[in-house]
Amino acid sequence: MEEQTLIRAAQRGDLEAFNQLVLQYQDFLFRIALNILHDEDAAADAAQQAFISAFQNLKSFRGGSFRSWLSRIVVNASYDGLRRDARARSLPLEIFNQDDEEMEPAAWLADPGLTPEAQAETSELLEAIQTSLQDLPEPYRLALVLVDVEGLSYEEAAATLDVPKGTVKSRLARARNALRTALQRYPDLIPTAYIFDLPVSATV
Repeated sequence: MEEQTLIRAAQRGDLEAFNQLVLQYQDFLFRIALNILHDEDAAADAAQQAFISAFQNLKSFRGGSFRSWLSRIVVNASYDGLRRDARARSLPLEIFNQDDEEMEPAAWLADPGLTPEAQAETSELLEAIQTSLQDLPEPYRLALVLVDVEGLSYEEAAATLDVPKGTVKSRLARARNALRTALQRYPDLIPTAYIFDLPVSATV
């Protein structure tokens, strides 16, 4: 069933239609929440709260990108979670493929034919990238996650963050530049050409 058909049915109170929307977006919302809260349990709670809020306010959805509408709700729920718990912990950013399956570092970055020594270097490279991502200021990191990792358009990210599209572009440019600069701390792991010639989306 098409998404818009599911949305219209859910707006009429069809719980089964809404449950199908939940199944479609639950991993997506969880990943966004995790990048804000850095805690899996808190992220799961925020995603659940976001879906509850979405169902309660579904009639207010007037069209456009349902994905960005949900994203904004989960961002707000995550910040509510931060206000309730100022002790958020830092966890690595998971990497997922197009089927929403978590990828092992070797599957994400490494050539399957790499030697054990090269695979060890790849593991160190992954850790360096994750550390650099975590060090980004949150507004920049969230813009990068929404656009480069989750694939939202500038317009969708702007709606999610409730900022102008130009602000998203500016934050994203700063995030990419900051990430490239941070990765220069690891010259033995990341050649200069890797840092400056490849798009950031290839590293996250």
